[in-house]
Amino acid sequence: MHPMLVVATKAARRAGRIITRAAADIDTVKVTRKQQNDFVTEVDRVSEQEIIDNLLSAYPDHAILAEESGITMGPRAGDKPTDLSQAEHLWIIDPLDGTTNFIHGLPQYAISIALMERGVITQALVYDPNRDELFTATKGRGAFLNDRRIRVSRRTRIDEALIGTGFPYRKLDDLDAYLAMMKVMVERTAGLRRPGAAALDLAYVAAGRYDGFFELGLAPWDVAAGSLLVSEAGGMVADFDGEARYLASGDIVAATPKVFGVMLPLLTNARQAKR
Repeated sequence: MHPMLVVATKAARRAGRIITRAAADIDTVKVTRKQQNDFVTEVDRVSEQEIIDNLLSAYPDHAILAEESGITMGPRAGDKPTDLSQAEHLWIIDPLDGTTNFIHGLPQYAISIALMERGVITQALVYDPNRDELFTATKGRGAFLNDRRIRVSRRTRIDEALIGTGFPYRKLDDLDAYLAMMKVMVERTAGLRRPGAAALDLAYVAAGRYDGFFELGLAPWDVAAGSLLVSEAGGMVADFDGEARYLASGDIVAATPKVFGVMLPLLTNARQAKR
């Protein structure tokens, strides 16, 4: 494992213990609504700070982009860059992806940590504390689950594919287009699943548990780590234009190569028909 991933793993496991302790007494956790259907808990914030402290202790010249606290510059990182994609080292963190599941006691959530170096994601980690599953990837070195190499599935037919997705919840303007995309996926695939944690969904594509995944309106911390996991596991990742702008647009399609080739035009055509 790359030394930077070793540090990130230590941070994720510490944060995971915080989340697991809180999950045992979930009724006492304070919940705040950020906007419609978008929640944050004190656990998100404590978990995030634990991760930030661990990363900046090891790498004081790095910067952090985290869901709850925004940009944090390490003590030796200098001034905040005007363009984050030009930062030498930027960690992108979701301390608890699947907060709504967490506050309902549904054990489908994860910690997501990625490192971007001058606009390129080079390290990725998704940690599921409920199953103690650690998904990791280093650019050019493959993807792993608990130190075992993983690959996307070998399925080539869309009618045999199991697809993951996530319903739009922050912004509902695209709901009709999204429902059209859901309809075509239900009609053309073996099944559609919506567990509620995009980072884990992408990790599941990398591990071959899903054959594909799509969602609209995600944030960088939702997809940064998962996108590298998929590509390093031999899958394809793009936005709905087939470009690599999913971190900026928040719209993502990820799948095994043959499924991707069929899935992307189906989704794009369904979306455009409703616009």
